Order: sequence, then C-alpha cells, then structure tokens
Amino acid sequence: MHRRGTRSSRSLWRSPRMSASRRRFLQLSTAALSGAVLTNCARNLADVGSSGGEAAASADTLHVYSWSAYIDEDLLKQFEQETGIRVIADIYDSNETMLARMQAGGGQQYSVIYPSDYMVETMKELDLLLPLDGDRLPKTADLLEQWQDPPYDPGNEMSFPYAWGTTGLIYNAAELGEIEDWDYLWDNQRQLSRRMTLLNDVREVMGMALKSLGYSNSTQDPDEIEAAYELLAELKPDLNSFTTDGWRDQIIVGDLLVAHAYSVDGIDAMQENPDLQYVVPASGATVWTDAVVIPKSAPNVDAAYAWLNYILAADTSAPIVSRLRLATPNKQAFELMPDELKSDETLFPPDEVLAKCEVLATVGDAAEIYDRYWTQLNS
Repeated sequence: MHRRGTRSSRSLWRSPRMSASRRRFLQLSTAALSGAVLTNCARNLADVGSSGGEAAASADTLHVYSWSAYIDEDLLKQFEQETGIRVIADIYDSNETMLARMQAGGGQQYSVIYPSDYMVETMKELDLLLPLDGDRLPKTADLLEQWQDPPYDPGNEMSFPYAWGTTGLIYNAAELGEIEDWDYLWDNQRQLSRRMTLLNDVREVMGMALKSLGYSNSTQDPDEIEAAYELLAELKPDLNSFTTDGWRDQIIVGDLLVAHAYSVDGIDAMQENPDLQYVVPASGATVWTDAVVIPKSAPNVDAAYAWLNYILAADTSAPIVSRLRLATPNKQAFELMPDELKSDETLFPPDEVLAKCEVLATVGDAAEIYDRYWTQLNS
C-alpha cells in the first residue's frame, strides 16, 4: 500500500469493519471459557488451560474481547513470554453483539476490545471508553497519515487503529465465472438459491444493498433505507443464511457458491481453495478499520497498555499481521512485511478500488430504522 503511494484521507475516509476464521479458531487453545454469553457471541477462548476463575483484575491476567482474526495461539504465548501476563480472549462475531454485552454489564472483565470504526464512535458517544494516554503509546508516529487523525476518533483520542480491509464477495470462480457487482446475486438468484450467504451484520448487509442502489451505506434517508430493505427482502427466500462465520467450511468444499464476507476472511478462504476469488463489487463497498480500545470499566489498565504496545510495535506487529494476513495501518510494520503480501491487491487494494468504497458512519436516530428492517429480515 505505502509503496504504491500514500492515499489521501479523502479517498480512504469517504463518509456521508473482523470476524472469526474457523482455521484460526482451531489454532487457538482448546481450553475454552465456559461462561454464559449473549446470543451470537460465538466461542469463548482461553490460552493456557485455565478455568478463568481468577479475579478479572489480577495483575498477571488480561481479558481481551476480539474478532478471532486478530488472535492466535502464537501471539498469546509470545506476549506471555515477554510480559508474564496471561491473556484470555473471548470472541464476538459482530460489533452489535459486543456492544450489547458491554451495555448489559456482561463485559466488565475486559481490558481490551477491538471495535470497528463506526462502533468506536458509538462507544465514545455512550461514554464507554477510556481516553488513551499518548505518552504510554509512543508508536502513533508509525501510523500512515490517514490514520493519524481518523474521522471516527479525531487524534486517536480513545482508540488505536489495528487493521483495515474491505467487505465484498467471496465466490467460486470455477463454477460461476467472474462476479463484478452486487447485482449478480439478484440476476442469478435462482441459480444461487440456498448456496449464498450474507453477513450477520445489520450495517454491512443494509450497506451492501444501499451501495447496489447507488446510495451511501450510511444514509439516514428513510426512503433509501426502505428501498434497501425491499431489495434484500426479494433476495431472502434464496439465501442459505445470514452468517458471519458459518460460510467458510461450506464454500471451501463447494456447498456454497458465494458469500458476503470481510476481506480478511475471504483471503483466508482463498488459501484453502484456489477456485475461490474475492471481489470488491464495482458499485462500491465498505472499507473498514478495526481499532483497539480500553473500556472505562477495564480492571487491568496497565496490562492493556502492555498489550497495545506489544501489538503496535513494528518488530512484533509485522510478524503478526503477516502470519494472519492482515492489512496494517502501521507504515513501519508494512515495510517489514513480505513483498508478496505488500503487493497483494486483495489485501491492499489499489486507489481506484478504494475510491468506490465508503466508511460506515454512525447514523443517529436512523439506527432505529435500520434495526427495525433488520428484525424483519431475520424473522
């Protein structure tokens, strides 16, 4: 990305988002936490076989709430070896699931969370985040320019960008040929019946339909939102499911033909099946940033800063993002990545692709409209 030229903030932050890979899930320790979680809160994971019974505020234990694309066993072991701090990672599959748990008081043990850009904004408005101490995070200078002052969190006051990517379609090119845009799903609805999935994410799914209609993915216009809902309602009878995680195994073995997916997971699936291709649709899509934050309720702030500094330092970050195939906003880490990853346009899309993409922004009171239509789609 960087060696192809620095993008302007306008091209990347055009405005009016990571899920759990099964392969990476299986790389994590089998010592899973067993506590009750909210619906769709996915699987609880621990690293070193503890039952999680110690007090959450223990100085040598850090609870992290994350997309699993950002956590693997090697990272947990390396961090513990360097710092002496044991990490227990719980996994969620959508920003809304994470927020619901935090608001319900079920997330008081977490000292680090990985929300997406628009959710950082929402959590700030809800006064859920601890302002970051810049003196304790010296690596801000390593960020690419467009992440030095992002619109969702000016000055990175309460968050630090960790990874970014797009949301598009992963599909079986050997079976379907080339897919160029979202309308392929509707034009070939019967052929794809029960063999396509959409994300279990209100903003991404509604945003996809809005972009296909030529609207902003963060519109607050009730008529435009309704039009997106009606378009999705047409497609729903032939959907296999709304799922953030469940499509991978099915598409790899050929049971599914196309899935709405985050780029990080599309790239992951492509490693498993060479017939799969990932595309950012021509009418535009979401470009997302996932950040790391410290919640106000964090019981172990010192350990949280230790984690942030570890994953943000270029010499430790570069091996992590290379191993997990993540797009990093850290220019020093980017330069240390293998050339094959730096030149991978699925991982680091060129400017002309990003120019069609748009960041998900908060939608104010219109969120109630989105949620109402989402409930109807899922009923």
